[in-house]
Amino acid sequence: MFSRRETDGIAAHRTVHPMARRRRSGRLIPLGGVGEIGKNSLLLEYAGRRLLIDAGVMFPEEELHGVDLVIPDFTHLYQHPERLDAILLTHAHEDHVGALPYLLKGLGRRVRIYGLRLTIGLIEPKLREHGVLRFAELISVSGSDRLNLGPFHVSFVPVSHSVPDSAAIVVGTPVGTLFFTGDFKFDQTAPDQTRTDLNRLRAIGDEGILLLLSDCVRVERPGITPPERVVAEALDGIVRQASGRVIMTTFASNVIRLQQAIEIACRYGRKVAVVGRSMEENLRVAADLHYLHLPPGTLATIEELKRLPPKEVMILTTGSQGEPTSVLSRIAMGDHPMLRVIPGDTVVISATPIPGNEETVTRTIDNLMRRGANVLYPPIVPDIHVSGHASRDELAALLRLLRPRYAMPVHGEFRMMVHYRNLAGESGVPAERIVFADVGDVIDFGDERVVRNGRVAAGSVLVDGLTVGGVNQIVLRDRRHLAADGVVICAVAVDRETGRLVSGPETTARGFIAPSASSVLEESAARVRRALERRPEGEVEIGYLKGKIKDVLAHAIYTRTRLRPMILPVVTEI
Repeated sequence: MFSRRETDGIAAHRTVHPMARRRRSGRLIPLGGVGEIGKNSLLLEYAGRRLLIDAGVMFPEEELHGVDLVIPDFTHLYQHPERLDAILLTHAHEDHVGALPYLLKGLGRRVRIYGLRLTIGLIEPKLREHGVLRFAELISVSGSDRLNLGPFHVSFVPVSHSVPDSAAIVVGTPVGTLFFTGDFKFDQTAPDQTRTDLNRLRAIGDEGILLLLSDCVRVERPGITPPERVVAEALDGIVRQASGRVIMTTFASNVIRLQQAIEIACRYGRKVAVVGRSMEENLRVAADLHYLHLPPGTLATIEELKRLPPKEVMILTTGSQGEPTSVLSRIAMGDHPMLRVIPGDTVVISATPIPGNEETVTRTIDNLMRRGANVLYPPIVPDIHVSGHASRDELAALLRLLRPRYAMPVHGEFRMMVHYRNLAGESGVPAERIVFADVGDVIDFGDERVVRNGRVAAGSVLVDGLTVGGVNQIVLRDRRHLAADGVVICAVAVDRETGRLVSGPETTARGFIAPSASSVLEESAARVRRALERRPEGEVEIGYLKGKIKDVLAHAIYTRTRLRPMILPVVTEI
């Protein structure tokens, strides 16, 4: 339970004088994570000062050709970087911390970043790899710390999730208290340090919450989310019965799941190799910080495992989302330099696909099966993965514990937000006090009220390789065009003085039609030749020639194929 002294900042909206409350209001601006899954980032402003809660990425959908990541548009933050007092992190999953390197580069100044100990430990190597660690003052906190950050009074509340040291965040301001759930569930079978403290939540609710911002991604699922213990029991049975190697993949940050796998391997006399840079790094950090226990002699190298009978081998790999360059995908394609599928291998995919990754995951499963592996994944063995997010009954229980004046669903698509509104109404929060927001909306809070009030520049920025923001709608349109109908290149050479056709047209197609259908290109090129030969002689106008080639070629190809490939004319003057 909190003492009154400990909750002075948290309960500020109840203790501040009413006149002071009317003089100023705070602002909450979702920069991502509302109406979508991923890209979680919430900006809090009061009296010209700012706190940012999380800075996550979203993985691209299929139509975003060639895009690697989608991050929030931080333009609003970049306009006054000196106003940002700190960044607060709920946990170390990519959809909450993956945009940090890009944000820090854009800010170009040193910023304090707070999180529980493992969260800070896991993001440090990420920032170092991106060369932005100099912009970050990393500060580990505990669940009992109280932080005074300008006008904000902050505390972290440990909650159960699929990575240890996940936290909800309570922010007290002079005009009201806000509670950010982060990702959570009520796993009361978890160890004490990773268990959501219901008594503490009830005490915070007693002090008063103006606005609850709640994860709602599993609000469509009735009941409660199964505990991690369910996975351990399922995995134990799989490993016990497997006659060959066990190859398991999960999220690299799922330290709890990795610990379960290592303990089970040890129980049945198997040595464990960890393969995949991100998983190896996370395992090292978690072990160094004593969040993961490695029984002596359990870990081995791939070379050491090759000398052991298959029944004594377990391999933990990256690739649960079917990423093309991940270890599991390369094994599935027969492209990994050290690992090949052996008939009789049992492959366990202990994760569900992130929206947008379903096709790549199923392709990996198909390829593994073609090579003789027995592949187990959630639709076949449901208990080999459980979510880290609260289901409907847990979301309702949190509403009853905190009893907020207003509630706002986050971390969910629009239908989930609607279902959460209905649930909140059943749990005592009237429908008119459920706040719906789009990315970039400004939410004013204070004087016991929470209302939408305007917008700021916000949206999505696309990351393509080392290019951040260079891929815009025009580029995407061209990529979609190329993906749909391909490209035809038409090259001609003309006399500089007379404009007379000297050679060509020579046409080359990519992604358009099979080479066996070359008659289409030959006929189209002939039409271009006739059109150029009919034009009167005179000084060359390159723009006119390119336009003429494009129009004639496009019309000829469409007449024969009903396709509209991208036409790229190339004119050389001689």
